[in-house]
Amino acid sequence: MTEDKYLKERVEDQINWYSKKSAINKKYHLATRTLVMIFAALIPFVAGYLTTENIWLNHYIALLGVLTAVFSGLSVLFKFQEKWSEYRTTSETLKQEKYLFLTKSGPYDNQEETFKIFVKRIEHLISKENTAWSQYINKEE
Repeated sequence: MTEDKYLKERVEDQINWYSKKSAINKKYHLATRTLVMIFAALIPFVAGYLTTENIWLNHYIALLGVLTAVFSGLSVLFKFQEKWSEYRTTSETLKQEKYLFLTKSGPYDNQEETFKIFVKRIEHLISKENTAWSQYINKEE
């Protein structure tokens, strides 16, 4: 495989994948946390309007409590913040490695077989992320 083909089909593809997954998890994290804050803040607000004439507001207060618990649980269960951080870190590390290789800097300075070193380092980063994901999945089970 040529350097250009590897950079395009493997490195760029992985950078794009991790960036996309990071953005999705960031969006879900911020959405769930925002909803939890809104629902939790509405509980005492709605409770302030509770009187003997509008006892039905108890149903809305209970619903807000349930929604707060559900969205808190979803955030913890799916670990949106952790995934966002992990995927962003991996994407940025892959980008850094790519730029070091392209500029022949860092570990690629004055090295023979820089492409082989680059491939080893990239595959190690991807493998490390896959191993961490596998351990996370097995731990959940």
